[in-house]
Amino acid sequence: MAESGRYLVVEGPIGVGKTTLARRLARDLDAAPLLEQADDNPFLPHFYARPEQMALPTQLSFLLDRVDQLEALQALETAPSSVVADYLLAKDYLFASMNLNEAELALYQRLYQRLAARTPRPDLVIYLQAPVSVLLERVGRRGRHYEKPLDSTYLARLNDAYANFFHYYEESPLLVVNAAEIDFARNEYDYQGLFEEIMQTQSGRRFYNPLPERRL
Repeated sequence: MAESGRYLVVEGPIGVGKTTLARRLARDLDAAPLLEQADDNPFLPHFYARPEQMALPTQLSFLLDRVDQLEALQALETAPSSVVADYLLAKDYLFASMNLNEAELALYQRLYQRLAARTPRPDLVIYLQAPVSVLLERVGRRGRHYEKPLDSTYLARLNDAYANFFHYYEESPLLVVNAAEIDFARNEYDYQGLFEEIMQTQSGRRFYNPLPERRL
């Protein structure tokens, strides 16, 4: 990426709207979208059905695919001036610590530490938060068949893991967004308000908590 550009990352739990926001930001900023290819992970459908047996290959496949994407971007002769991604490589360890047993996690960690050092650090991370009820509704709305086994218990664990992860996150500027009451996918006013907040966040840690009445 050119030094004048920005590397933005949208993060948050399953169903919160990461990819939707990343696509829109990339379009409006004339940036390259860097999107997670979850549907291309051959282990993911089996993980949701049999998590204990399929967690390690699922996690390793995601890790290698994400590193390949980031390294391919850096290797371009004409790199895009700005990039918007819908995943943060550092959160890979979050899922690994949730789903892998002790021996698997140790193996995963060895590989992660070697690969992560070769990837760029974001200029801004946008962390979208929403309660489990909202996540369940949005996951159901998009209708991916392999996500049907997802339940409130797993999403609650995931929400807690994200909250803990970003509570201590200091590697990049961070914008924490309460996404429960805004619909940036279908409400232009909501999107523009969030877009302005993103553009104003250059350093430190900021919180964007729009009130419900703001949409009236």
